[in-house]
Amino acid sequence: MRNIKHEILKAFHEHPDQFISGEALSRICNCSRTAVWKHIEELRQEGYRFEAVRRAGYRLLAAPDVIKAEEIQAGLATRLIGRVIHAYDDVTSTQLLAHEAAGKGAPEGTIVIAERQTAGKGRLGRAWHSPKGTGIWMSLIIRPSMPLAKAPQLTLLTAVSLAKAIQATYDLTVQIKWPNDLLYEGKKFCGILTELNAESDRINYLVIGIGINVNTVESDFPEELKAVATSLRIASGKTVKRAELIQSFCRQFETEYEHYLAHGFERTRAEWESLSMSLGRMVTVRTIHTTLEGKAVGLDPEGVLIVQDAAGRQHKVYSADIDYRANS
Repeated sequence: MRNIKHEILKAFHEHPDQFISGEALSRICNCSRTAVWKHIEELRQEGYRFEAVRRAGYRLLAAPDVIKAEEIQAGLATRLIGRVIHAYDDVTSTQLLAHEAAGKGAPEGTIVIAERQTAGKGRLGRAWHSPKGTGIWMSLIIRPSMPLAKAPQLTLLTAVSLAKAIQATYDLTVQIKWPNDLLYEGKKFCGILTELNAESDRINYLVIGIGINVNTVESDFPEELKAVATSLRIASGKTVKRAELIQSFCRQFETEYEHYLAHGFERTRAEWESLSMSLGRMVTVRTIHTTLEGKAVGLDPEGVLIVQDAAGRQHKVYSADIDYRANS
């Protein structure tokens, strides 16, 4: 089903700061000029600002910072990622909705996104603070044809994609904390949660959950998070348009993902290591069964973290919590 609002917004994104006549918009959207006017009025009610000049047409002056499929897709030029978007106002968890959609056959690249989550979660079931209108709370469905054991590599690929998108778009140098956090100047602003649905010999689908503190200000954080959390707005000193960041991530993820499927993990591994804040540092690794102290020295070819202890023995860390030594 065609979306006239999407077509209108796409036209204005392709012709920024230009007037587009009602007649031209009616041709683009394959609808009447009355229908064009009606949809522009609806967009105005949603916070879009248009200038209307007789005989010149309409010009888009400003767009609200909203999480809408039309706004994201209007400026998106990807083949796969984000071509289908389910956007909501309030949800319990985008992960839950994405699993439901994937189970019903949602195509690869589908995104489920919301303005607010009431039950967002991170690794190990920890709660994720998801205030309304300030962040990006989304889940991405992918269906890679690859061995089950390689699924954790997609978490690392997602972190690399997001870090590169932020650096390219906002000129912020961010770092990755193994395995799934992004930090700026030592404070966390993004977490990644990868969940899979699989059989013994194959992956049915992966749901990659991404939570980003975008325009959160310090007063938005609970007291216990203020010392350890930050946002892109705090880091950059300016308001970030969330739709643009989502578009940038979709483009970057698609590039990294297609290269990964064609050529393997090595490039992602090298990029992750170059962006990592974990490597070369003394760490304390806590798993369910044991505690290990040593230096994080790199990733193995499969993406497993290697920690070298004081005796020089190297240990593979598949899943754990990591703390950093104060003097490292």
